[in-house]
Amino acid sequence: MKDFPGTPGTVLGLALRISQFVFAAGSIASMATTPSFFNFTAFCYLIASMGLQVIWSFVLALLDAYALVKKKVLHNAVLVSLFVVGDWVTATLSLAAASSSAGITVLYFNDLGHCHFGEECQKYLISVALAFLSWFPISISSLIMLWLLAAG
Repeated sequence: MKDFPGTPGTVLGLALRISQFVFAAGSIASMATTPSFFNFTAFCYLIASMGLQVIWSFVLALLDAYALVKKKVLHNAVLVSLFVVGDWVTATLSLAAASSSAGITVLYFNDLGHCHFGEECQKYLISVALAFLSWFPISISSLIMLWLLAAG
């Protein structure tokens, strides 16, 4: 398998995983600090999806850091296949959760005018924005993993 920038065990791969983790954790923190996010199913879905994203990204960031320290190559076909499936699943779930939460945020708070809680509404918006920011590096990572698998 070829060594592309962003593949497992590279500095760019570690940076992608850390950015996924940070944005997803920020999205969870912003949403979870509101007192009534559980009233909206889309927001609960966002928390669940970002929770999976945090776990997946953290574990793979640790694996990337280990590979960098030990100077190991993580291009085993079975391992890369697992990365491809995991990245595509988490990318799809993250995009769906961010999109549904953004739709609810726009509908409920802007179109219907039900946002009378200034700080709470800002936290919802920040959480959705961070969820989309979390999706960008996971989409890049999933494309790199698919490219790596196809090149191998």
